[in-house]
Amino acid sequence: MIRTLVALCFVNFVNIAFINYAQAQLVIEITQGRDDPTSIAVVPFDWKAGGGEPVDVTAIIEADLERTGQFSPVSRDDMLGSPHESSEVFYRDWRALKVDYLLVGKMLPTANGVVAEYELFDVYTQKMVVKDRQVGTLSTLRDIAHGVSDRVYEKLTGIRGAFSTRLLYVSALESGPGQFTYRLLISDVDGARERVVLESPDPILTPSWSPDGDTIAYVSFETSRPAIFMHKLSTNQRTQLTDFKGLNGAPSWSPDGKSLALVLSKDGSPDIYVMNIETRELKRVTRHYAIDTEPSWMPDGKSIIYTSDRGGKPQIYQVTLANGYEERVTFDGSYNARARVVPGGRSIIMVHRSEQGDYQIALQDIQRGTIQVLTETSLDESPSISPNGAMLLYATKHRGKGILAEVSLDGGVKNLLPSQYGDVREPAWSPYLQ
Repeated sequence: MIRTLVALCFVNFVNIAFINYAQAQLVIEITQGRDDPTSIAVVPFDWKAGGGEPVDVTAIIEADLERTGQFSPVSRDDMLGSPHESSEVFYRDWRALKVDYLLVGKMLPTANGVVAEYELFDVYTQKMVVKDRQVGTLSTLRDIAHGVSDRVYEKLTGIRGAFSTRLLYVSALESGPGQFTYRLLISDVDGARERVVLESPDPILTPSWSPDGDTIAYVSFETSRPAIFMHKLSTNQRTQLTDFKGLNGAPSWSPDGKSLALVLSKDGSPDIYVMNIETRELKRVTRHYAIDTEPSWMPDGKSIIYTSDRGGKPQIYQVTLANGYEERVTFDGSYNARARVVPGGRSIIMVHRSEQGDYQIALQDIQRGTIQVLTETSLDESPSISPNGAMLLYATKHRGKGILAEVSLDGGVKNLLPSQYGDVREPAWSPYLQ
């Protein structure tokens, strides 16, 4: 199985410019929330920016908050009023609906676009808890909505919102007998504004984000051997980084964005290397006859966790870059692979094989070694964590189709994200974006 994982680190595709592709969108299906979510009323924002409202900003905010499983938005049909500012709020109406928080606002024109002015109220204390504004244009109304969601979520949970981040993933659509078209796609976290970055008749796997969110790294077979490329999204500039004999794969960005951890077999068995992006200088990190693969950086940039079968079966190890000291991290179970570090560095998520033989996503406390299985399906893979550490994204099978799914790190919230366009896989959650 570990050798299969190594093989899947390599892809072959042809490069294309950004292509708009509106048909292929993820559809979010909420399957499990918390038992006692916070009730919130998001009153439709008053549109005063002229013409019809091209995007339902309020609906986006409602969906963002509901998807977390922590909030239960009140139906618009049940609302007893439509306030748009504090002077129009009558708390008794919202207490009658057992609403905990009330969000009101209006969309106003500016010289360069539009501004959302909004207020959040605690219904039971009858106090304003947020008064803020989001500025943008008619073309960035979704960004405005996600920005409001981020602010509200952070104020009510104490955790920074991640609604303004992006998702990166691969879709596969059958284009003929035994033939597929693969696309590397970027979308909002709710699946909207999906666009094609790369397209190929061959598989695309293991893309990863740079810390600034403007560059991705991947592997291509378009030359005579697998090679690692990086692709700057803002300019569509593409650069080949490796062309060594043997395996070239599994690129992973360092926290400072100056280096890539990667897997090369140019000196024998697959080992972990670190490349300086600017100078292309390589440093070999592991030296073992076994297969070392799937590197992921610790937040301080001083060590790397990776998968190795040096003990006979795939397990997670950690290597300190300064002195090369290696230690095993996982001991529970016969298979643990593709680990990713939770923000803060205290835990990892990984693919874990249960006693029943199912491959599921699990969370392990690094210091204590305790494992919590977060998913309930049997073929879960490719976990990726939101930058606020609240949710993780992974690929799985549902009704015979490859889909993406979300689960909170306590396992209490679960969502499915099937696509209208073929199977989807290989998700990567972006960092916070500027």
